[in-house]
Amino acid sequence: MKDPVLLVIDIGNTNVSLGIFDYRANEGRLSQHWRLTTHREQTSDELGLTLRALFGQQGRESEEISDVILGSVVPPLLPIWERVCEKLYDESPLIVGPGVRTGMPVRYENPREVGADRIVNAVAAFELYGGPIIAVDFGTATTFDCVSKDGEYLGGVITPGIHISMEALFERASKLHRVEIAKPKTVIGKTTTGALQSGLLYGYAGLVDAMVDRIRGELGDRARVIATGGLARLIASESAAIEKVEPFLTLEGLRILFEKNRLERGDDPQKER
Repeated sequence: MKDPVLLVIDIGNTNVSLGIFDYRANEGRLSQHWRLTTHREQTSDELGLTLRALFGQQGRESEEISDVILGSVVPPLLPIWERVCEKLYDESPLIVGPGVRTGMPVRYENPREVGADRIVNAVAAFELYGGPIIAVDFGTATTFDCVSKDGEYLGGVITPGIHISMEALFERASKLHRVEIAKPKTVIGKTTTGALQSGLLYGYAGLVDAMVDRIRGELGDRARVIATGGLARLIASESAAIEKVEPFLTLEGLRILFEKNRLERGDDPQKER
């Protein structure tokens, strides 16, 4: 059987992240990746053109793709991306949701309430590092997802993301202006820009450390902390709790779920990685 070329798609509220895992030439490692701005008004035809252009820039063709897995936290965009995949690849994608094999018991009171990205991150973190583990994702929201030593998804924490907090502040405080989220020269800001940067960077680093300390009190002191998301590396540089940054944790998680559900290995098509 032809080795698969897998396209993984993570549809978030702010960005859509895509990646190609080439099992033929790259042993299942991430070959290419892209990040698009989430536009709720785009049509499947527009998205199809965008994908073809992205592939072309990397010397790839959309026809190479043999399988697609898709995770989404934006319900209105799910059918649009499904149509894109059906038009380009003549088959429906595997969608992360009820019925998808994760290999991870979900101990949420209502498992359907858990966002696809949170389950994907939890599966990836446990698969890569074992448990107990805490996966922190700096996205539209900052989320903490907790996995037990036995590989059970226990739940987590959701806080407003850094960009959302910043935008809310600027909307309500007319004398404050937007700033680059970067490390200031001093913690005590000597300018309004410096004061804002200090609050955003050190404030969120402190939030992470305090939350991890409380979570470890329930989860166990040995729990490791893995971070992902656009600002993960910057926050991790000032956080005492974050041990490792995995910028493509969600894409890796989608790859792992694909393997658990569809990838044929030898005589057992359901054999787990």
